[in-house]
Amino acid sequence: MDWGTDLWDQYDHIDKHTQSGLDLVDRYIKFVKERTEIEQSYAKQLRSLSKKYANANAKRGSKEEQDCKFSNHASLQEILNELNDYAGQRELIAENMMTGICVELTKYLQDLKQERKTHLSDAKKAQQVLESSFKQLESTKKRYAKEWAESEKATQQAEKTESDLNATRLDVDKAKQHAHARTHTAEECRNDYAAQLQKYNKEQNFYYYSEIPQIFNKMQDMDERRIRSLAEGYCQFSEIEKKVLPIITKCLEGISSAGRKINEKQDSILFIEQHKSGFERPADLDFEDYTQGIRPATSDSSLNPPKVRAKLWPFSKKNKIAHAEKHMPPTAEDFSHLPPEQRKKRLQAKIDDITKELQKTQDQSEALEKMKGVYEQNPQMGDPSSLEPQISETAQNIGRLRGELAKYETWLSEAVGGEESSNAFNNNTQHGMVAADHSQGIYTDFDDEFEDVETPVGQCTALYTFEGNSEGTISITEGEMLSIMEDDKGDGWMRVLRASGDEGYIPSSYVKLAP
Repeated sequence: MDWGTDLWDQYDHIDKHTQSGLDLVDRYIKFVKERTEIEQSYAKQLRSLSKKYANANAKRGSKEEQDCKFSNHASLQEILNELNDYAGQRELIAENMMTGICVELTKYLQDLKQERKTHLSDAKKAQQVLESSFKQLESTKKRYAKEWAESEKATQQAEKTESDLNATRLDVDKAKQHAHARTHTAEECRNDYAAQLQKYNKEQNFYYYSEIPQIFNKMQDMDERRIRSLAEGYCQFSEIEKKVLPIITKCLEGISSAGRKINEKQDSILFIEQHKSGFERPADLDFEDYTQGIRPATSDSSLNPPKVRAKLWPFSKKNKIAHAEKHMPPTAEDFSHLPPEQRKKRLQAKIDDITKELQKTQDQSEALEKMKGVYEQNPQMGDPSSLEPQISETAQNIGRLRGELAKYETWLSEAVGGEESSNAFNNNTQHGMVAADHSQGIYTDFDDEFEDVETPVGQCTALYTFEGNSEGTISITEGEMLSIMEDDKGDGWMRVLRASGDEGYIPSSYVKLAP
């Protein structure tokens, strides 16, 4: 069964049906567009939510660094990260639906509209040709009828004239000639009518059995292709989301995993380690026997709390500073104002910071010595003497840091006491680095700030002269030896340090990396 055979006379219904199919495609495209807008809005809100709570944590500064050591705090940060990745997958769904469904179907819809317009136009033209042929048939038929009637009338008139006794021979011949001419004309019209009728029947047969069926079958094929494409679009609506489900599932699993990582006992132990003072609990108060007379006010036994209670630390962090200002001596460099356990942790954290800064300074010293050696071997690259101030300053910093390190190690030795501390110091000195305990970050309220000294990540030679006129850039000359402080991050710029001490960004293509 096909449209051309069974619907040969249903042009109007085919017209409406195919237009309805195109309208359905257009509706589906609009539907998917609105779905993508929902996905994009949802993803945007998820990202905003994740960023909001991540920023809230960041604003808390050192308090957040302290809290993140607890598993339940760290798990929340992991959940925020997973949620941000989840939002990215929702954006990917929206993007793929827009390009894979909306864009493709919109382009296909335009092609279908043009194809349908062409088929309908061909059907209209064929119909107009058949109607024109029918009009011509009607015209020849009417002429034939008219001429045949005139011929009958002329023949009757000739017979009447011939039977009239008063008519002359001339009148009879004239009447017969007129009747003969009319009959001849009628015969010609009859032949024309017959020929036109045969032509019309042939054209009508071609129209109904060949031309229109072919056009309608083409429209049927077009509509079936439209349905198949729309069906694929329906399937894509699901398949696009299915493709990202593994990643979405991974994000959700990450959230679940973050929840399973929480260890309440470990968090409690960590909290204890961070805040225990190391003091003994207050001893029992002695009974004061007033029957023996009132003791002096300076007696250790009184109704007032013993002085040892002044050494307790039952203060929240926000009250520590005010309490220290009112009831404690100024902060001591050796942290002797802190409880024993906190003092040991604070000294260890200070030693770790100094050790790290010392290592950086030593690395910088080695880099300067290497650069000096390069200048001495290749004077055209730079003056070795220009590095002397930096080398001297670095050496002084190394001496200062070593002195501070020894000082704090001595204080820690006093705080810890015994052979255990001595072994720990020897081990730290041998390796040149003291491992940092992650729990030390909670004492950042007492940290002394040190300026980090960056270590060059490599050396390079300037291939061309560059005039650094914009903010953040520096000028270099051809052949100059430079220290690379920050590699190219993909934007075509790197941060370098000149022998003169100037530091800034230059184009990566203007230098050649040293082997």
